[in-house]
Amino acid sequence: MRCHVRSQRERQVDEAACVSTVAVVKGLSGSCDAKIGAHHTTASSLVRPVMTSRLSSLSSGRNSLLEVTQENGVRSITLADPRTRNSLSLQMLQELQEAVSEEDPSLRCITLQAQGKVFSAGHNLKELTDREGRSHHQRVFEECTRLMLSLQRLPVPVVAKVNGVAAAAGCQLVASCDVVVASLASSFSTPGANVGIFCSTPGIPLVRCVPRKVSAHMLLTGLPITAEEALRAGLVSKVVPEEELDGEVQKVIDAIVHKSRSVIALGKKFMYKQMEMGIEEAYRMHEGAKRPVKDSE
Repeated sequence: MRCHVRSQRERQVDEAACVSTVAVVKGLSGSCDAKIGAHHTTASSLVRPVMTSRLSSLSSGRNSLLEVTQENGVRSITLADPRTRNSLSLQMLQELQEAVSEEDPSLRCITLQAQGKVFSAGHNLKELTDREGRSHHQRVFEECTRLMLSLQRLPVPVVAKVNGVAAAAGCQLVASCDVVVASLASSFSTPGANVGIFCSTPGIPLVRCVPRKVSAHMLLTGLPITAEEALRAGLVSKVVPEEELDGEVQKVIDAIVHKSRSVIALGKKFMYKQMEMGIEEAYRMHEGAKRPVKDSE
């Protein structure tokens, strides 16, 4: 795999995420977030938009911040607000929650990607000023927590395709997905410590993905890690050159959709549940299960 040297432009994007944070944190207190405030689908299935009109009504007449389509059991969700570096505003979080939660028995996999060179720079800091009020800040953080937990609880795998910067809550979003395929141009950071704040909730899924020393380095220094460093640490599943990114994601999708939906659903649920257990307790839970993890359809 060839070595990728980060350009000055990429470093500037990372620094901009930190600098923009400083501009709005005055007067806020608490943690980083508080301060910033059933078998395969047939090949003949048609491409169709998912919930477009409902998302527009949800955002009170504003344009949707997502592009959502579904084809052959694969729901493709694209963060489409590059103007704000695909920030996780309240509207974006609500639309993501609705997009991932829409029930469909033919659904086999969800992909999550973004427009532009920033996957997501984190929360929309304009929403988290004193003017918005602490009740609004709390609403944003609660919606963010709800989304991150929903990704893990979904019965289908969520595959993130990252081609750029994932910072703060954007890094949290990446860490909350089941499978992550990133380009060599990507970087990952929790930059709050750079400006005297701490990324508390982004650290929750982060410390569950990477070794303690790596998460401590990211959280305590705020320094970004490259895609290759993220791969070695376990934050991402696969790293490829940018021109190979689409093909690699398609390989992952094909491998998922050719398996039993119920087996994947039961397996994913068991996988996450046993992660929080001791090894003996995990074995006992599996042995005492009402039925084996296999296709019941």
